[in-house]
Amino acid sequence: MPTLQTYMGVYLWNYIPSLPLAVVFAALFALATILHTWKMVKTKMWFCLPFVIGGAFEIIGYASRAAATNATGSLGPYLIQAIFLLLPAVLFAASLYMVYSRVVRSVHGESFSLTSPRWTTIIFVLGDWTCLNIQSGGSGLLSKPKKAKTGEYIIVAGLGIQILVFVVFMLCCLNFHIRFRAHVTRSGAACDIPWQSCLNMLYGTSLAILLRNVYRMVEFIMGQDGYLLSTEWPVYVFDGALMLLDMIAFYVWYPSQLRLGARDSIIELTSEAGSSAGHDHCVEHGRVRKHSDPRP
Repeated sequence: MPTLQTYMGVYLWNYIPSLPLAVVFAALFALATILHTWKMVKTKMWFCLPFVIGGAFEIIGYASRAAATNATGSLGPYLIQAIFLLLPAVLFAASLYMVYSRVVRSVHGESFSLTSPRWTTIIFVLGDWTCLNIQSGGSGLLSKPKKAKTGEYIIVAGLGIQILVFVVFMLCCLNFHIRFRAHVTRSGAACDIPWQSCLNMLYGTSLAILLRNVYRMVEFIMGQDGYLLSTEWPVYVFDGALMLLDMIAFYVWYPSQLRLGARDSIIELTSEAGSSAGHDHCVEHGRVRKHSDPRP
């Protein structure tokens, strides 16, 4: 019968982690990660690699929770699950930023984006990288009883920055959506790129990550003795389930049609080749055409 044990006189857990729940979620994320890997290789959409890595992190995190069921006094499983369940959202977000960049470039709608696709990706990925390092540093302090509180503050700061970055990103998506849709309606154009469904997917997955980050932030603000860290169900409802839904939604509405030219896709973060804006440039590339124009 598993019991709560101490590590250096301190309880790492406020409850005994559920073995069945951890195993089920590890298996679900394993299936989702395998499917994402297959889809990425099949479509050669290598910019989706962060989703695969994030899925692998989730597997490691929940496998560690399963291992902790009978080892609540061991630092290893506790620290591994804390770190590997905290970071996947940052990796998922990196792919979402690049999806937005590809949507804009695929329809040649650069003039309708608040920033150029190149800078949009660079700015948000750098913001993500900063959040990743801040949260990783804070997570590393959780294993030291005297510095655990400082670690929690650092993680809260990282999550706060990530939430801010994500809100700005969602506003950028919405701004482009409104402006480009108005342009398409006004010009009587039709688009053979499913840009609206891609943006709708971005809204849904971004909202899930945003809600998860708010939950994590509140969790650490409440502290070790708070309700969210004292009970297990919230981590599965507000983290595990939301991240799993993210992987499912991204897989179902996979951005496989957002293919760029060779020059565009050589370096995802730096290439801006062929990025003239406007309807005429779209016609030139066969992406957007007027209804009156005959198909080639």
